[in-house]
Amino acid sequence: MEDVKAYMESGILELYVLGDINPDDKHQVEAMALQHPAIKAELEAIEKSMELYAEIYAIEPSENLRKQVLNSLVTNLGDDRNFKPSHASAHQAKVIEMTQQKSVNFYKYAFAACLALLVLSVATLFAVYNKLKNTDSELVTMQLQTQKFSNKVNLMDHQLDIFRDPSFKIIKLDGTPKSPKAALAVAWSPAKQKVMIDLGRMKLPANDDQHSYQLWALVDGKPVDLGVFNAVDDSTGLIEMKSIARAQAFAVTLEARGGVASPTMANLVLVGKTE
Repeated sequence: MEDVKAYMESGILELYVLGDINPDDKHQVEAMALQHPAIKAELEAIEKSMELYAEIYAIEPSENLRKQVLNSLVTNLGDDRNFKPSHASAHQAKVIEMTQQKSVNFYKYAFAACLALLVLSVATLFAVYNKLKNTDSELVTMQLQTQKFSNKVNLMDHQLDIFRDPSFKIIKLDGTPKSPKAALAVAWSPAKQKVMIDLGRMKLPANDDQHSYQLWALVDGKPVDLGVFNAVDDSTGLIEMKSIARAQAFAVTLEARGGVASPTMANLVLVGKTE
């Protein structure tokens, strides 16, 4: 695996994509790409990077510049027909050609190295982006958990305020023969005319979408509607019902969704006296 990594970092893959490679090295690169998926993937990444580079930095020459270049080529070709280079000139041309070839090779290798660095930088930035994205998601989750905990603490403080308030009475409602295991605590303040039910300590079968539980106050033998509520598995906290100043007892019946004007006694599930 180290040999493959060293081979990928040698710069030969970039030269292969540029086409500046001898036939033997070309066959070797193709053979290595067939044997090692990592080399094949690296070649594809280099090709895509070069295509992107060419698209970004491609410059279309102006019409005037194109005409000037063509005219210059025609003039130089006409001069070359009458020019006979001397031996010294030929020697000088060879020296210049060799120097230029070395310069071209240097820039090709430099470009290949820069291209490899560009590919590595893009991969690194992509990894950093994914890490930051995951960190942001974790931060949002922590904020939601913190908010949920804060709401729970505020709810508990509100409950404690009610239980510490001497004007509130805690009325325990017990189950009837229809639902003997049912139970519910009602916090009632005659002075403030407030009625609260404790969902956290409620023991009632969950109602369906077609029914609701309805709380009643018995005042001088007559039922008074105090509102409806639902029983679900994760019910918590206190909910405030309708106000009432006088009551001899509280009761709960299971009624049609939204409640009814008078209780269905056959569906009486809870009852408890205030005295």
